[in-house]
Amino acid sequence: MSTAANQSAAPRHDDDELPVAPAVHPALRIVRGLLTDALGLTGASIVLVIVVCALLAPVLAPQDPYDLGQLDIMANRMPPGSESFSGMTFLLGTDDQGRDMFSAILYGLRTSLFVGVSSAFIALLIGTSLGLLSAYLRGPVDAVIMRIVDMQLSFPPILIALILLAVLGQGVDKIIIALVVTQWAYYARTVRGSALVERGRSYVDAARCLALPGWKLMFQHILPNCLSPVIVVATMRVAYAISLEATLSFLGIGLPVTEPSLGLLISNGFKYLMSGQYWISIFPGLALLLLIVGINLVGDRLRDVLNPKLAN
Repeated sequence: MSTAANQSAAPRHDDDELPVAPAVHPALRIVRGLLTDALGLTGASIVLVIVVCALLAPVLAPQDPYDLGQLDIMANRMPPGSESFSGMTFLLGTDDQGRDMFSAILYGLRTSLFVGVSSAFIALLIGTSLGLLSAYLRGPVDAVIMRIVDMQLSFPPILIALILLAVLGQGVDKIIIALVVTQWAYYARTVRGSALVERGRSYVDAARCLALPGWKLMFQHILPNCLSPVIVVATMRVAYAISLEATLSFLGIGLPVTEPSLGLLISNGFKYLMSGQYWISIFPGLALLLLIVGINLVGDRLRDVLNPKLAN
């Protein structure tokens, strides 16, 4: 018998098997993906700094810009670096009401983040549930839900938000409702597409053989395998919700003047741009731009990390 035959006939041991790479937790994979990419790390750093500054606004801000007792109308429209009669230094200047722009921006970022994250989260819950229901039940339920989604997506989101706010009025709760209505359809369509693919997998057939209830099959077995595209969509929709809220507030139909908002700050300074008092509108606009760009950079990197076909 030849040497090759002897080698092929020799018994295989466990040590001869190829090593299997250990499974990486999805959260750890996301963190590694952000830290190993320059743009992803830049976006995550921008978002982290802005979130920390917004959360610590009462500590970092030298004044409460929406407390009338702290405002000095004589210190209105002062350029950056100016000092008031009371000795307070305005790093980014003041607006036409004497509010410190640095403080107003910090409080405005809190409102923008709260509105954007809360509306995206509520829309995610509604859209994910309807998308799973549509993909699992199919038939008339799928047809009705998807036709509603198609109708929703056929209208510009800002038009729907304008109509809703014209009916509901101004306020944080009203604008959250408007943003939820304009966003849930994106999650429903995304989840439905992923769930239809997962519905035909063998593990779903095995779960059906165990006579599991439908809700358990949808939320404990199908949904976890659809989370990757949902996370990416949710990140992008947060940025869109923040920009849409700023747009509505800029138009004067979003948040009332008593609520801090970057859109209102930009709107208040827009009429002074041509007179050289740029800081009233430019600085809030830059803060809004940085926040949206940072979130989009994180979302773009998450798309590559969570999609193996796009991974570097």
